[in-house]
Amino acid sequence: MHENRKPENTVRDGVIKGEVRKFKPSRFSVAPMLDWTDRHCRYFHRLLSKEALLYTEMVTTGAIIHGKGNYLAYNEQEHPLALQLGGSEPQALAHCAKLAQERGYDEINLNVGCPSDRVQNGRFGACLMGEAALVADCVKAMQDVVDIPVTVKTRIGIDEQDSYAFLCDFIDTVVKNSACDNFVIHARKAWLSGLSPKENREIPPLDYPRVYQLKKDFPQLTLSINGGIKSLEEAKHHLQHVDGVMIGREAYQNPSMLAHVDRELFNQTAPVMNTVEAIKALYPYIEQELSTGTYLGHITRHILGIFQGIPGARQWRRHLSENAHKAGSDVTVVEKALEMVTERM
Repeated sequence: MHENRKPENTVRDGVIKGEVRKFKPSRFSVAPMLDWTDRHCRYFHRLLSKEALLYTEMVTTGAIIHGKGNYLAYNEQEHPLALQLGGSEPQALAHCAKLAQERGYDEINLNVGCPSDRVQNGRFGACLMGEAALVADCVKAMQDVVDIPVTVKTRIGIDEQDSYAFLCDFIDTVVKNSACDNFVIHARKAWLSGLSPKENREIPPLDYPRVYQLKKDFPQLTLSINGGIKSLEEAKHHLQHVDGVMIGREAYQNPSMLAHVDRELFNQTAPVMNTVEAIKALYPYIEQELSTGTYLGHITRHILGIFQGIPGARQWRRHLSENAHKAGSDVTVVEKALEMVTERM
């Protein structure tokens, strides 16, 4: 694990290491996904895109304060990087936000979108949409102790509270009672009971126009859209109406799309990262992690989809799935799997 950088090098207002960025990192981001966007996943995604904003999995305040693991661990190469926090107690959130800034995170994001029962029982996630004043208190408590941006990821509504007026009231309350000016809007409402988290990502209908209207009514805010976006062409369309696009499952399951983000969405001129070269670039990281006791399968599970639609992709996935979990597996397993792709190119 590389040593985390110091807070003074963080991204603020589109500036990094003294250079002005043409676009803020939030123009394109990879969504926080529980059990998926861990530090190994993020390291790999960063090889593919230098510009995209990456998010951690949601981490609860309880885990950070009372847990035995190092829940704030990350690799220096992951920046720009946002920590997504789950919680509803302002003091606990402020404590965790301060720790995160000290560790060098570039942004803190409050989860007001997760609909799972476990999250609701902890009184955080999507159920907080019904407590806008509390969300504002949580955001302000964090803002009072950090200099990095504090943002909110939310839905467009919950249960029967799904009118546009409800969404506007929620945003207005948070904005007026804190200095929050950056929201990520998942363009579906959440059902707090009766649907699983998976069903909540698929069954409630998407309503992109509602998010577009929100940007018109709150032009001073930075608004990003999330939910059901499957291509960079779709992202370009959304960017005609909002400030940023967040993609989740498609970016994870088909990560090769990330190799085109910097050119297509940030107007960068650097060559597109070749997916084969991206895998080879991962070898030193794999060897470093294995030397510290990480299992190969914990890393390779995040790269299974990189060759989606390419001859040899099935063999690639099969070889990694069947061998990466075995005791003593090392980078040669990945090298062998890669040969199954390159020999068919």
